[in-house]
Amino acid sequence: MTVRAPSRRRQAAAPPAGQADLFAPPPPSRETPAGTAQCDTTHPDTTQPDTSPLDTAQPVTPLSTTLPDVAEDLWARLSRSRFRTRFHLDTRDRAYLHRQGLHNVCEHAAEFIATRLAPAHPHKDGRQTPWRGHPVFVAQHATGTCCRGCIEKWHGFAKGRALEQAQCDYILAVIRGWLLREDPDSTACRQLSAPTARQCKP
Repeated sequence: MTVRAPSRRRQAAAPPAGQADLFAPPPPSRETPAGTAQCDTTHPDTTQPDTSPLDTAQPVTPLSTTLPDVAEDLWARLSRSRFRTRFHLDTRDRAYLHRQGLHNVCEHAAEFIATRLAPAHPHKDGRQTPWRGHPVFVAQHATGTCCRGCIEKWHGFAKGRALEQAQCDYILAVIRGWLLREDPDSTACRQLSAPTARQCKP
């Protein structure tokens, strides 16, 4: 009977406690970049808010003075949504709205609509609107105008097709209407003319 000699291969020594293995792959990150949570029609309550600064310079878009009316039925439907009614302007949002004025804030909204919502296939659709960081972002989530999926659900504008100018104007009217409902004092700040959305390119 042959007896096998014991192996002389040395076992790799485990690293001392508290010392990382330099050759081990890094653990997967559990953090989600702020403002990139998926925005869909279910809106799970576990998504993290965006904390981008309010005073980031926004493009200024020339605006005219007419907007379509928003049916009262929309506000009634939104008021029955537990998710939509969670959104309100905080102190910083109100201060920014008063400092910039409703007209200028709506200029920012027109820019967001034209660049982030109007294309048939917006970049990162469902993630293009941060949870906070600008009064318009809050208004968009409160009114279902934050992404094309929510717009289709709440306002009936089909995904996969570029928004027409009248549809862009309507979305801006909804955002402006919510801001006025949320903070009636904003009508006393700066220029008060009702804007219309920036030209939406097909």
